Amino acid sequence: MATGNSHHRARLRSRAAPLLLVVMLAVLALTGLLRASRHDFVPPVARAAAGGGGNGNHTIAQRKILLDPDFTPRLPRQSALSLSLSQRNALPPRNADRFPRLPEGHLKVVLYVHNRPRYLRLVVDSLSRVDGIGEALLIVSHDGYFPEMDKIVQAITFCQVKQIFAPYSPHLFPDAFPGVSSGDCQGKDKATEKHCHGDPDQYGNHRSPRIVSLKHHWWWMMNTVWDGLEETRDFDGHILFIEEDHYIFPNAYRNAQLLVDLKPRKCPQCYAINLAPSDVKAKGEGWESLIAEKMGNIGYAFNRTVWRKIHAKAKQFCTFDEYNWDITMWATVYPSFGSPVYSLRGPRRSAAHFGKCGLHQGQGASNVCVDNGDAAVQLDAIDKVPNIKANWPVHIIQRQEGYQAGFKGWGGWGDKRDQELCLSFAYMHHFKDPSSA
Repeated sequence: MATGNSHHRARLRSRAAPLLLVVMLAVLALTGLLRASRHDFVPPVARAAAGGGGNGNHTIAQRKILLDPDFTPRLPRQSALSLSLSQRNALPPRNADRFPRLPEGHLKVVLYVHNRPRYLRLVVDSLSRVDGIGEALLIVSHDGYFPEMDKIVQAITFCQVKQIFAPYSPHLFPDAFPGVSSGDCQGKDKATEKHCHGDPDQYGNHRSPRIVSLKHHWWWMMNTVWDGLEETRDFDGHILFIEEDHYIFPNAYRNAQLLVDLKPRKCPQCYAINLAPSDVKAKGEGWESLIAEKMGNIGYAFNRTVWRKIHAKAKQFCTFDEYNWDITMWATVYPSFGSPVYSLRGPRRSAAHFGKCGLHQGQGASNVCVDNGDAAVQLDAIDKVPNIKANWPVHIIQRQEGYQAGFKGWGGWGDKRDQELCLSFAYMHHFKDPSSA
């Protein structure tokens, strides 16, 4: 009897050992997750997003959101116009009856606009001639609200189109921040002498709403497109970004698709693809090779993994004293990645910057810019068809010209209110109820 009991106990011990090992491993894994969670705060809304959905191919790297648990987003109190624009942002895309299916491998295209209707008409006309544009969802992001700009976009019929309006644009707040608040310092006012409010930039200049709107709009748009819109927040593919003074060639969409397909094999170190050289005046080398160089600001596209890397640098982006979003990226965000940020493009441009009117012109009745951009771009036959070859080698431009790490910025972004609003945009889609300032 004792012998039988000893055999029985031995069998129990032999069965319990693997179970004990499994329990110990589970405890270790849970401890590791808890330890990691202390360093990487992922709020409940973000954790829900990390669970998948959409196309079902989300990875931890694509979905992980790094946020400061001590920062609470505070957004300006919205006016009636601002609230109405927020409601329009939730409307579904138009023309879905004409283009009911977006095929596999399609790109989303985001056109961000300000208040240059002559330019916008030319860009829309160029987009209407792009091969494959009917396969895309075109998202038009408006910096505030301008009726003529709205009317032009509402007339688009060549693809699905969705409009979004930056509801916290300084252009919507004539008497309060982020517009001009009562008692704000102006120019080089000394706050102690004038008893006014505001923080000057590194050159002693106080904020200008028309100037800061450029960076605010781009950052709001990026956060909204990637993390806020139903149509894109579960999209992990490449999103192509263009502006209202970018003429888009007929081959642009097909070339962009080719570059996206070739990038993992031809240039795995590349973060993005570009439709034009980083030098906005260059037409391309005309070589029989692909080009890898610094990311340009004309027709650039990247995926959610790259967006997460950019989003993780929100504090650097939002506190750098530079009112241009692209210079901010070149001078502080990209250098923080630790290696050159290359973008893959073809040897001929598929998009071009045109016109002479800058974003600071045309915003008021006294300084309307009349340049219409006509005849700004000459197209050759090769620009009308896909002209990128899969067997081309890649020429890497090692020397990164232009703004580099260490550049202190042109200023215009010294006011703490702008910096905090910028950070709030980075957080607004990851908290259920951002507080109102």
